[in-house]
Amino acid sequence: MESRVAIIGIIVEEESSVEELNQILHQYGQYIIGRMGIPYSQKGINIISIAVDAPQNIISALSGKVGKLPGISSKTAYSKV
Repeated sequence: MESRVAIIGIIVEEESSVEELNQILHQYGQYIIGRMGIPYSQKGINIISIAVDAPQNIISALSGKVGKLPGISSKTAYSKV
């Protein structure tokens, strides 16, 4: 199956979901190109950007699992490559 490159943007508003988020990201670690996390203490949130190279169904599954966590929202942007 052909892989695609995508960015998953994640906003963490509930710190209690961070451990489960990290477990999910660890499960998909083989597809993750890089990860950047920015704590935004003034707003009490964390902003995470995940670059992935994976088949479409894997990216969708990862994004879906992350988005279902309480207090966490995510959006995915795909490259045209």
